[in-house]
Amino acid sequence: MTDLLDLSSDTYFMGEALRQARKAESQDEVPIGAVVVRNAEIIARAWNQVEILKDATAHAEMLAITQAESVVDDWRLDDCDLYVTKEPCPMCAGAIVHARLRRVVYGCPDPKTGGAGGMINLLQMPPFNHQCDITRGVRESECRELLQRFFRAKRG
Repeated sequence: MTDLLDLSSDTYFMGEALRQARKAESQDEVPIGAVVVRNAEIIARAWNQVEILKDATAHAEMLAITQAESVVDDWRLDDCDLYVTKEPCPMCAGAIVHARLRRVVYGCPDPKTGGAGGMINLLQMPPFNHQCDITRGVRESECRELLQRFFRAKRG
């Protein structure tokens, strides 16, 4: 029964990340959204804002991590889970490890540049002082379709 409950909450929280991704899309940003969850409650929500902020580091995951650290008043997020619509890039994966997030749940994989098993798995590197649990493919088709639709429209 626990697995069923975890699956349904993963589905729910990924839905919240998808809502954030749609905000990014509405602002002509790459539609990726993220939420940070602690004790079954969302404590941070963010979407890609690279273009708006003119900041290469303004990925949804980075913004959500910063917001969550503010909420818990600590840089350690070891009792928190990150939900993100696309596999984190290496930059975000590095920040996730440094912030010591407990688990990362993502929607669609990124085989070319993913930092959570796509190109490289930085989240579970044995030499690092922290490894995250990873749950892949939650609401994958919705996450993938949102990105594909965005890039199809960009290509015209």
